[in-house]
Amino acid sequence: MMKNSTLKVLIFTRDHTNNLERLTIYARITVDGRRAEISLKRYVSVNDWDETRGRVIGFSQKARLLNSYLDEVYVQLMDSHKQLLGEGKVITSQAIKARFLGQDDQNKTLKELIEYHNRTQVLVLRPGAMKNYYSTERYLHKFLEEKLKLPYIYLKQLSYKFILDFEQYLRTYQPKKARKTCSNNGAMKHLERLMKMVNLAVRLEWLAKDPFRNYKLNFHKTERSYLSERELRLIEETTFSGAGYKKVKDVFLFSCYTGLSYIDVKELKSQQLVLGIDGNLWIHTKREKTNEPVKIPLLPMSKEILEKYGKDARPDVLGKLLPVFSSQN
Repeated sequence: MMKNSTLKVLIFTRDHTNNLERLTIYARITVDGRRAEISLKRYVSVNDWDETRGRVIGFSQKARLLNSYLDEVYVQLMDSHKQLLGEGKVITSQAIKARFLGQDDQNKTLKELIEYHNRTQVLVLRPGAMKNYYSTERYLHKFLEEKLKLPYIYLKQLSYKFILDFEQYLRTYQPKKARKTCSNNGAMKHLERLMKMVNLAVRLEWLAKDPFRNYKLNFHKTERSYLSERELRLIEETTFSGAGYKKVKDVFLFSCYTGLSYIDVKELKSQQLVLGIDGNLWIHTKREKTNEPVKIPLLPMSKEILEKYGKDARPDVLGKLLPVFSSQN
């Protein structure tokens, strides 16, 4: 049906102001009787226009330049129709118009992809994950502005070289605030997030091929350190004068005793304390990062810390058990 659809392209003029010295030139696309029109932002007087040919009369330089432009418009409209046929898309006059104007899915920008990803994933991904995507977005915008000198880039312009250049930018970027540049694994995490967004573009058919197909993420394995029993005792026996430091110490020790991460301790609530069959209290929770359920016995040292803050005159209104500061604090 798509291949048998009828296509006609007409170049014509229209008068909007009763000024016969300034007719606006249009292109009209007709597919199966349905029309779409495009103003070409070019003007001609009624005496200089050949309505039958749809071209300017005469051989002056101005006439030749304008006719050459109209010929190019005609060729591009026919080529847009050919591209849509080759892609198996539904052929309509509006689809041809959008392809000609660069407004269809084949002309999406990286910025549009990022905005779509963040809008659709904000309720799916955890806040911490979204925060990381926003960070990657900022690096990409800086890369485009500072290195490529571009306000935006089309998805079809993404290439293996773009990825390598972005990786090098991440590794050498000097932040204005005094902090370290991206480590190898930090750079790889930004590229991993970009890769996931590009894969989304491929699935949405906004991108014909994946520029990451020949790129391999290279994470360095790191050995996690842990406290010895002696080091843990040193922390337990150290006293701090400030109330804030005392809270940080207690929360850190609670993490050590339970094996829970910072965010898991931060979100720990009273309903997650369950009396076990052994008659002791257990923590029944889920890992924030993996959503994996865990059951942890509440050791006497952990229980002492909970009891200490359970007697606080200002309990957490959200029912959280410990006074965990933000990571910045």
